[in-house]
Parts: sequence; structure tokens; C-alpha cells
Amino acid sequence: MDFFKNQETLTSIEWILRAVIAFFFLLIVARVLGQRAISQLRPIDFAIVLVIGNIIAHPLSDEHLGLKGSLITTTVLVVLYLGGVFMLLKSPWFRRLINHAPITIVRDGEILYKGLKKARISIDVLLEELREEKVEDVKKVALAIWEADGKISVFLDPKYEPLTPAACQMETEPFELPKTIIKEGKINSKELQQTQKDEAWVVSSLERLYQAEVKNVLLATLDTKDNLKVFLYK
Repeated sequence: MDFFKNQETLTSIEWILRAVIAFFFLLIVARVLGQRAISQLRPIDFAIVLVIGNIIAHPLSDEHLGLKGSLITTTVLVVLYLGGVFMLLKSPWFRRLINHAPITIVRDGEILYKGLKKARISIDVLLEELREEKVEDVKKVALAIWEADGKISVFLDPKYEPLTPAACQMETEPFELPKTIIKEGKINSKELQQTQKDEAWVVSSLERLYQAEVKNVLLATLDTKDNLKVFLYK
């Protein structure tokens, strides 16, 4: 067919057909490779990222190639990508087609070899992922699932879960995010205003508590109890 031939022989319709075929071919390739091969990207994201850079780069670096084909191809791919994202959100069958279902690889402290094989990961990869979750013993894992985004969700056996205030029925104070009032030697006036403090208070507090000037501060935060935490340039 004509759209498989040299670029100079293609019409606009043939460029569109080439883009459509290439897009779906890349989706198939991404699905076959498995999620581990493309890290945190979904197959549909992998396909679009892989091809658009090359499409735009070629006519910019080769004076014999025009922009027409690249612009048509890129436009078609973007439309296909947006349509694919919409289908992922709205259509369960398309989501199952593109993204694999979660795979159980550990249950009740036992490694499921069939799950590892299906997820295409090795024991070393499993142990690495568990270490990243601060889990040193597989026997402590009640359930580990290989997710569609290429990461492992780990659930510890309840008896190995760390104690929390809720488990001990302890009262806790509401969470408050401290305000960043100084960053890289400069006062953040917008954040400072929300703390009901002024620059004079900041300067005097730095001098009194840390014998430092604003320009010497890498980071300073202030919470609702007026606790000032300062990190100086070292």
C-alpha cells in the first residue's frame, strides 16, 4: 500500500492512515512489552511519548523533509491519544484491553510464582519493591498486588502494622501544613501574610533564635503555634 512507501509519495489521507496504523501498532507493542518495560507510563502514554518527539525532530534536522507530513501525523496522534484517554475513563472494556488487571504476587506471606510470571518480574524485583516499602520479610506481607502502573501495592499482616494513635484510641490534633515563609534567602510575603506576622517579626526572630539574617536561610517554616523552624545554608 502507498502509505508504507517513501514519505515523498504520501498524500494527506495516506499520512493519516500511516499515523493511525503506527499508533495502534505502538499500543500493541506496549501491551506486549508489559508495564515493567515502560515504568510509570500507561501504554497509551508510552505510545504517544515515543513517537511524537521523533516525528517533529526529523523535519527540523533534515532539510529534505517538509513539515506537512509531520504536522498531519502529530495532529492525528494527539486526536487518537485524547480519544484513547476518554475511552479509558468511560469504557471498562477498553480499559481492560489497554491496561492489565492487577496481579496478586504475594498472599498470606507466600510468593505466588504464577503471579510473578504473569507480571513478568523476578524475585529480585519483588524484593526490591518490598524494600522500598520498608518491608524486609515477605512473611509479613498479607497481600501484594502488581498494579497496572507498574508498582506494587503492599498490605502488611495486621500484627505487623505499626501502632497508630487511632489504634490506641489517642486524641490527636488536626493536621496543619506549616507555611514556608523563607526560601533560598528570600521572604515569601504571600505565605507570611497568612500567618499574621510581618517581616520585622521574622528578622527579629531569626536574630534572637538563630543569630542569622534572612539571606543566610535556606528554608524557614512557621506553623499555627508559631513554631519557627529554620534551615541555614551549610
